[in-house]
Amino acid sequence: MTRTGFKPRANILRVSVRKTRKCSVCPNRYVPKSMSHVACGVECAAEVAKRKREKIARQVAKAERASIRERKAEIRTIPQLKARAQIAFNAFIRERDKHLPCICCGKWGGEWSRGGIWDAGHYRSRGSADHMRFVENNVHRQLKDCNRYGAGRAVDFRIGLIKRIGLEAVEALECNNTSIKWTREMLIKIEATYRRKLKELKESGHA
Repeated sequence: MTRTGFKPRANILRVSVRKTRKCSVCPNRYVPKSMSHVACGVECAAEVAKRKREKIARQVAKAERASIRERKAEIRTIPQLKARAQIAFNAFIRERDKHLPCICCGKWGGEWSRGGIWDAGHYRSRGSADHMRFVENNVHRQLKDCNRYGAGRAVDFRIGLIKRIGLEAVEALECNNTSIKWTREMLIKIEATYRRKLKELKESGHA
């Protein structure tokens, strides 16, 4: 006998639905047995293990290359480190100014020569002002004909430099007589800095 208005509750069959996961190798889906279960079958599991081994091998190789670079840097002389830093710095300057003409003559090109037609020309030369060799305002893209065969064309360089950075900045370069003693740490840092800046410049869409 039932109470008035009382409806008996129907038996509800509850079915446990296990969530599936996409295989990390192929498009198949599977029911994971644990958190570390990332492949749908034996073949895909073998591929996962292979990829892990290859990743570890790449990490080890990268660490070894870094270690080799550090060991080589430790035995390089100051002149060698300075030359490496100069190469990185000059490459940055040429890339920075690639949309600008020669700082001296205003031309966009010249006769072909081995290693290209462009230099990173120093307004105040490295020989007379070694402390200015890595000063960006002091160095600009310059045709080799002007830099190497025109003795730097200092007067024309100054005129072009004033147009580009202004008289006040040029006079600041001319008055800069700070002495400097290059150290291993400084030169290694300069090389790394300008390698990074060159990479960033190219990746920024500057090219």
